Amino acid sequence: MPLFKYRALQVDGAIAEGRLQASGRQEAYRQLEGRGLKPVGLTEDSKEGPADDGTLRLELKRSRVPLRDVENFTRQLSSLLAAGVPLSRALKILSGEASTPVAREKWREVHDLVIDGMSLADAMARFPEVFPRVQVAMVQAGETGGFLDLVLSQIADLQVREKELRSKLTSALVYPAVLLALTLGVVVYLLVFFIPRFESIFAGFGAALPGLTLFVVGISEAVTKYGVFVAAALLLAVFLVRQRLQTDQGRRKWQQLVLRLPLVGQLSARFAMTRFCRMLGTLLGAGVPLVNGLRVARESIGNQTLTDAVNLSIERVKQGNRLAASLSDCHELFPASVLEMISVSEETGRLDKELVRLATVTDSDLDRQLRTAVSLAEPIMLFIMAAFIGTIFVGMVIPIFTLQGYIK
Repeated sequence: MPLFKYRALQVDGAIAEGRLQASGRQEAYRQLEGRGLKPVGLTEDSKEGPADDGTLRLELKRSRVPLRDVENFTRQLSSLLAAGVPLSRALKILSGEASTPVAREKWREVHDLVIDGMSLADAMARFPEVFPRVQVAMVQAGETGGFLDLVLSQIADLQVREKELRSKLTSALVYPAVLLALTLGVVVYLLVFFIPRFESIFAGFGAALPGLTLFVVGISEAVTKYGVFVAAALLLAVFLVRQRLQTDQGRRKWQQLVLRLPLVGQLSARFAMTRFCRMLGTLLGAGVPLVNGLRVARESIGNQTLTDAVNLSIERVKQGNRLAASLSDCHELFPASVLEMISVSEETGRLDKELVRLATVTDSDLDRQLRTAVSLAEPIMLFIMAAFIGTIFVGMVIPIFTLQGYIK
């Protein structure tokens, strides 16, 4: 009897691995479901060994597929399907040509699920750490409409744009982050190692120190005595915040807070609008109905508060209202000028092209705003760095002039 190696989700969400004997893949799936497991991977094991005895082995290290491999998989699968290659054969080809072992294993598992009769969208949904929900929804729309190759090509293009956007954000934040880390390092060094030496010199003269010097020395003593505890408390706070953000309620509150921030909130809403418009325009251009396209595009927003507003708009579109009128209450996501352009494009029958054009124009404008913000952040960070170090320096220099009188 064949031996199968499986990976499955337990009730508590942990991933389990093991082996079992079954007459076929369908029988193996039935055995896993009978144990209360949700299979995410099932491959026939060529190694001889004892069957699974019912004990579960938890996966301690979760491997992730590089984004570059996911992009290559999507684009190459689109090319193979457009050339007339059957889906199962295309998946087999890609699993053999994967550049990394973890990608090869994932593509092989997707292939096995598809040949077992599962749709490509359902097979991809088994691996949420590899394929986001919005991509799965787009693949499902492409399979339903019969233009899977076109949707996969558009997904690959969207992945490229998302990667470029992340690269822009990362490169924009590198220099301010370096300045902040350098400032903190220099200030901590001065407070912990530099100032205590001057303090001992001042104490030897028995002179009355100025108020600024006493303030700096007091901070130095506090950092020296309690700095470790403060650092531990900060690390604990960061850990608790991260745990809170992993819950739906905590993530929702954090997203609401981000939207209220003066500059960050506006940029976040514009980025969400760009993703939404590009996704919806791409889907409409591929022939997806408007309501289905809205349901898929809302997954790309990334902010639950804005997603809730779009949900109300979808209900209005289902009732027969125009898209622009349905989106009119989403003030944070769609400015009045954008709604007017959407309204005009609906009347002229160019909604898909106008949405993509809006996304491109807004993306360029956001890039310019981001560069401006970074150019302003650099002198501000330098000023803060100079202010901290200058205050410490002045606080240590003033007593030197006072001590000259005691020496005389």
